[in-house]
Amino acid sequence: MLAQLQLFESRDAERWNVRVSRRARRLSVRVYPGGRVEVVVPPGASPVTIERFVGTHRQWIEARVADLSAVPAAASQVRPDSIELPAIGRKFIIEYRPNPASADARVRVTVAGEGWLVVSGRLDNEQRIAKALRNWLLALAQVELGRHVAQTSAQNGLKFERIQIRRQRTRWGSCSASGTISLNVCVLFQEPAVMRYLLVHELSHTRHMNHSRRFWSLVESLEPDYRRLDRELLRGWQRVPGWMFA
Repeated sequence: MLAQLQLFESRDAERWNVRVSRRARRLSVRVYPGGRVEVVVPPGASPVTIERFVGTHRQWIEARVADLSAVPAAASQVRPDSIELPAIGRKFIIEYRPNPASADARVRVTVAGEGWLVVSGRLDNEQRIAKALRNWLLALAQVELGRHVAQTSAQNGLKFERIQIRRQRTRWGSCSASGTISLNVCVLFQEPAVMRYLLVHELSHTRHMNHSRRFWSLVESLEPDYRRLDRELLRGWQRVPGWMFA
């Protein structure tokens, strides 16, 4: 069972939280879209230890809060009129066709033509609509990002085993020791160069499973502008519409 505690003497206490987890082996901190901060600690961690940990990482935390606090303002709309995906150069206009008499509560998203989506069914629940749009986008990302990863892999001689698409709140991507590339579906809302940098970054981990000097040298050889693109990616949550996490 997890215990919830308030972060001691926080200047923004309503957005800072300490969570005690029996599975935690060390202290860690997460900053979520919207600027909420969660410090995860193992059982028995003392207030002094937690405060010292937060103090050590405060500069990084506050920088991430500044980046992620603007996320809801980017698009708080949960029933969007359109979906623009710069990473793959596609935009979809959305038409809503409510059927309140339907006995089926499901919401369906179908492609009715080039750049045209139809959302149909019982549309009296905003969260259900958002979930249907997310599921549609995950399926699209599996195809589109899978194609881009395969191309980037072939162009640079970086082999991977498989790709999986997730909807994560704090992570853009990862690479496992077995060669599985995991990507956040939200990267579709980024510029093409930022998406390509993310792919290069994760594929480079198939050779170096760390962030060593050799890893960054490889990344730089494939993407010389990686420092700027990495900063853009960190700020990328500001481009993600609110319905992705509604």
